[in-house]
Amino acid sequence: MSRMIVDCATYRDGHRVQGPEDYSDALAAARAAGDSFLWIGLHEPTTAELDLVSEEFGLHPLAVEDAVSAHQRPKLEAYQDSLFMALKTVGHRDGTQAVSTGEIMIFVGDAFVMTVRHGTDSPLRELRAQLEKQPEILRHGPGAVLHSVCDTVVDGYLDVVVALEGELDELEADVFAPGRPSGGAAERIYGYKRQLVTMRRATGPLQEPLLRLGRGGEPFVTAEALPYLRDVADHLSRANDQVDGMDRLLTDILSANLAQVSVQQNSDMRKISAWAALAAVPTLIAGVYGMNFEHMPELHQHWGYPGVLLLMAVTCVVLHRVFKRSGWL
Repeated sequence: MSRMIVDCATYRDGHRVQGPEDYSDALAAARAAGDSFLWIGLHEPTTAELDLVSEEFGLHPLAVEDAVSAHQRPKLEAYQDSLFMALKTVGHRDGTQAVSTGEIMIFVGDAFVMTVRHGTDSPLRELRAQLEKQPEILRHGPGAVLHSVCDTVVDGYLDVVVALEGELDELEADVFAPGRPSGGAAERIYGYKRQLVTMRRATGPLQEPLLRLGRGGEPFVTAEALPYLRDVADHLSRANDQVDGMDRLLTDILSANLAQVSVQQNSDMRKISAWAALAAVPTLIAGVYGMNFEHMPELHQHWGYPGVLLLMAVTCVVLHRVFKRSGWL
């Protein structure tokens, strides 16, 4: 149990207080006090470990199953004794060209908050430290922790979006740089699109749960928290809009890149055709005079051989100038 419990603390009037070390005793004490709540943080618990905790907290079996299995779509579920919310976290490291993901499951009850995290991209440790320096927020109870977690996760989305926009600007500049080979551009664009798909899976489904929270009517969420939750929903909408905009821009860049490749191929084909014509004309002339017919007057003239060579040269020069002027060479 100590392996999965990252932190377990009781908060009274916004301040962390000394309480029983056992989480069941701490929960009972917080419920008895009336002005306290317990915040317990778990990291990748097993089914057996979470079952032990869920019995004490009265969590719904379906929510417990989701919290253990992870890989859940962001959602919000209200049960009789608790509120369950699943979120996806995202992270981005420069140079990796990949968006990493994690998950946070939140259980909110009458006198407790339980956070279950999966993966490494989790801001909960830093968030708890920040909130403990802001007792005026923690004073509002479990609903304030729920809002703070959602707000931190959405702010993380915006940070990743800013990083992706910077990479997209570099990608766009590389694709349209003059004289730049475009052979691997399509692969880079598709790789970038996969990052946006990962972002969309995290940000898109979360919109509806946050709107539900902002409208009110959900258990364990006070009326004072509603404006702040609606503000988080607005930030998420901005992130979704930016992701959609980048996706549309990538589609345009891919179309433009394919057009560039097509134009380059057409240009190459024109050059090949022009050089083929330059080679075909002297070949044709040489072929005519290589048929070895007996009655070919030019074969018996002293000027025949140099005359044919001159004809080949003049024809090639004229064709070269014509192709050059038309842009084929």
